[in-house]
Amino acid sequence: MSAPMRPGGGDLRIGDTLRDDAYLLVLNRDTFQWEKTKALSMSTWLLRGPLSHIQPLEGILARVNNPQLAAADPARIVQRALPKELDLEIKEVVTRYKEGGAFVKYALKSDISNESIQNAIKDHLRASPITPWFNPLLKVDADLVRGTPWIEDLYRIPSQTLKVEFLPTSPDNSAAELTQETLYSLFRPYGKILDIQTQSSDSKVEPRYATLRFERPRFAIIARNCMHGFIVSEKGGGGKSGTRFRINYERKIKLFMIKDWILNHPRLVIPAIAALIATITVIVFDPIRTFFITLKIKSSFQSGENPVLQWVREQASKASMFSFGKRKSDPRGLAAIWEDRQQEISQLRAWLTETAETFIVIYGPRGSGKRELVLEQALKEHKYKVIIDCKQIQDARGDTAKISRAAAQVGYRPIFSWMNSISSFIDLAAQGMIGTKAGFSETLDAQLSKIWQNTGVAMKRVALEGRRKDDKDFNMSEDEYLEAHPEVRPVVVIDNFVYDADDSVVLDKLTEWAAGLTSANIAHVVFLTTDSSFAKPLSKAMPNQVFRTIALGDCSLEVGRRFVLSHLDAEAGNSDDEQNARRKETLHSLDYCIKVLGGRVTDLEFMAHRIEAGETPEAAVDRIIEQSASEILKIFILGTESIAPQWTREQAWYLIKSIANSKEGSLLYTKVLLEDIFKDNGEATLRALEQAELVSIGTDKGFPRYVKPGKPVYRAAFQRLVSNKTLQSRLDLLILSQLIGNENSSIKKYEEELQVLGSLPKYPWELTTRIEWLLRKVHGSQSKILKYEGESAALSKSLQKEN
Repeated sequence: MSAPMRPGGGDLRIGDTLRDDAYLLVLNRDTFQWEKTKALSMSTWLLRGPLSHIQPLEGILARVNNPQLAAADPARIVQRALPKELDLEIKEVVTRYKEGGAFVKYALKSDISNESIQNAIKDHLRASPITPWFNPLLKVDADLVRGTPWIEDLYRIPSQTLKVEFLPTSPDNSAAELTQETLYSLFRPYGKILDIQTQSSDSKVEPRYATLRFERPRFAIIARNCMHGFIVSEKGGGGKSGTRFRINYERKIKLFMIKDWILNHPRLVIPAIAALIATITVIVFDPIRTFFITLKIKSSFQSGENPVLQWVREQASKASMFSFGKRKSDPRGLAAIWEDRQQEISQLRAWLTETAETFIVIYGPRGSGKRELVLEQALKEHKYKVIIDCKQIQDARGDTAKISRAAAQVGYRPIFSWMNSISSFIDLAAQGMIGTKAGFSETLDAQLSKIWQNTGVAMKRVALEGRRKDDKDFNMSEDEYLEAHPEVRPVVVIDNFVYDADDSVVLDKLTEWAAGLTSANIAHVVFLTTDSSFAKPLSKAMPNQVFRTIALGDCSLEVGRRFVLSHLDAEAGNSDDEQNARRKETLHSLDYCIKVLGGRVTDLEFMAHRIEAGETPEAAVDRIIEQSASEILKIFILGTESIAPQWTREQAWYLIKSIANSKEGSLLYTKVLLEDIFKDNGEATLRALEQAELVSIGTDKGFPRYVKPGKPVYRAAFQRLVSNKTLQSRLDLLILSQLIGNENSSIKKYEEELQVLGSLPKYPWELTTRIEWLLRKVHGSQSKILKYEGESAALSKSLQKEN
């Protein structure tokens, strides 16, 4: 077989055209099956890569191919494909590595037509097939070049779709647009055609064209090289002057089509990108975050975990034997408190060793030593602990700061909290463009769930680290093992629970997470709270769970006395008679001061420090009372307008004055609610004041019974505030003014109803009792107004007499 000579003589070069007396020999392979990158298919990759500017690739491919093993070298393929009886003289083989084939230039030695040569070669290839060594399932094929192919080295990758343009044979003539039937008859011999699409009649694109999509890229390659430049005669439907084909490969999906599809479908693309980013983030960063949380839980710097630090501490303890002075093992002097609370400590430790679900609540006022009792006593020997402070999280401003603080408390990192702000802007832009959020930014709810979910995974991993294959219960499942061994579970301590009841997001996620930990036996959970309404959020998460509660109150006076004396070291050492007498006098005044302060640990500790600094017990107590009175005045009296709380200054002052003047130091709960100033929202106000620690509500058999000061020292502070006659008169005037306003509002409401009843055309006798009731209400309210105005006048007169 032979390819045509270059017009005008000379060798065939890239860019030249071939005459129609040629064959196209094609290696039977699919150009786009890149997994078969061997032999000639490798040449296409080389043309696209760093060797794209090197023309002679035969030498390189000769090192890759092995012609002795299989058909790989184009020259050998041509020799094997041509029957010897044809007696053809091969002039040149023009290799087309990009398309996986070759043009063969030949000369005839006998009088035989090109069609006969084509048929003979096809019969020979069917009888003696040639398969490439890199893909033995495919066979070499050959076809006659009917057009004038264009030999080029452009970066055009073959595809299974051809764009056939209809051109005139000369500039003076016009081309005809061929029908689908004509195109099918011309191109079907080269392979199966899937679809033929002609140009729409109203299209103004020139030249006119049609698109042919073949079943395989190999068929398109053969058709393009054989039919490019082919002239359709008038008889074949090409018009009077004929029509010439210009054929190029058409990409199935063009880059601009992908770009247009992305821009035209943002509702699908943007959420898909967000989901992809989230998936990658989970796959890449979640194992890292779980690792850091595990380090935080295990506390690698504890002496039991770090042998180097353990050795240093041992050496330091040995060196302390030579130190001078007395070293206190209890720097805060809380030994007396712990001795008094041994029952609570033992109870907490016993609960942590039970196999049942452990959901513990430690309730007590601020300063009662809840945190110290749990962390320094009950969990002193426990190995793994996680401490979460709700106050730090809820005090943070903004979702980003809350996420950062929550992550820092459990060791969750890396945390890209700043990305949430940027993602929010992206979501805002996406919402303006597509009408809905794209999901790039995650809510505080989702972020907290992710942080605590990873923490749960890390805690379970830590709890199961102690399992060994030689254990008797190794055949147990992980859940059964955790249930049978409560001692290996970490302990989660949630401090300042219900610190801000309005921040429902943090509370809800914490309680849900804690409920999941206890129900799955992953960890013990201990809540520390000062709010008596803790049962409401906990019951929401675990409605069928009974909470184990320990209520911590103020210590007794005897325990408080021993606590203060432990600071003063008053019981140690021998003293002379004068010192003993002075000591007895100090202890006598100390008993009175402790009685004033009550059993609040923080107040007793503050007094002990002031006495150690050189003050007398009376002076220390007076300082505490004065400081407490100033805080009450600032927070509950003067600061109500700026913070807009759930109480008024008049309500707070009424409680302060009533408790200060009460002999028992408390008020009946129901009596407070019946007062005129608490009629509208009495219970909500008392709960808010209890949360703010102005008062505390005592219970009797589970029902509210007493209203007492929030701290024992507050009673003395209340009395000091009431002793200020000017302040008392001013605030009493405000109370009376509010009561007068309430009564006037009631009278106005009664008068409006009387006016409606009086406007009726007849006077129904059935309304007589209602009218009498309204009149009595008006009379009663007016009587109260007269009383309140008399008291106001007296108070105003007393204020005017003051200098």
